[in-house]
Amino acid sequence: QLQASGGGLVQSGGSLRLSCAASGLTFTTYSMGWFRQVPGKEREFVAYIMWSGGMTHYADSVQGRFTISRDNAKNTVYLQMNSLKPEDTAVYYCAAAKYKVERRPGAFDYWGQGTQVTVSS
Repeated sequence: QLQASGGGLVQSGGSLRLSCAASGLTFTTYSMGWFRQVPGKEREFVAYIMWSGGMTHYADSVQGRFTISRDNAKNTVYLQMNSLKPEDTAVYYCAAAKYKVERRPGAFDYWGQGTQVTVSS
C-alpha cells in the first residue's frame, strides 16, 4: 500500500512537501513516481526516482522547481515542491513500479490514494 500525504492550500510562490509511505512491498526494488491529475484531464507524469535512488527524471513543467527523493530506511518517497504556481493545482498521486524506469502511468504497479494540492494566485 501507498499512503500519500502533505497536500494543502498554498499561495503562489510557496512550497509544500509531499510524502508517500509504502508498506507491504520491498521498497528498494521499486522505482517511485509522482503524478498529478485535474478533473477532465489525463493523469500527468511529474517525476520519478529509480529504485536505487541513483537516477531521477522530471516533467519539463516542474524541472528546477520540484525535487523527488527517497529514504529507503523509512520506505518513503518525497516530493519537495517550490515556487508553486496556480497551474500546479491538482490531486497528486504516488506510484510504484518494480524495477522499471517509466513515465507512463500504465507501467506502475501500485498507486496511492492521492493528496490535493491547491495553489492560489
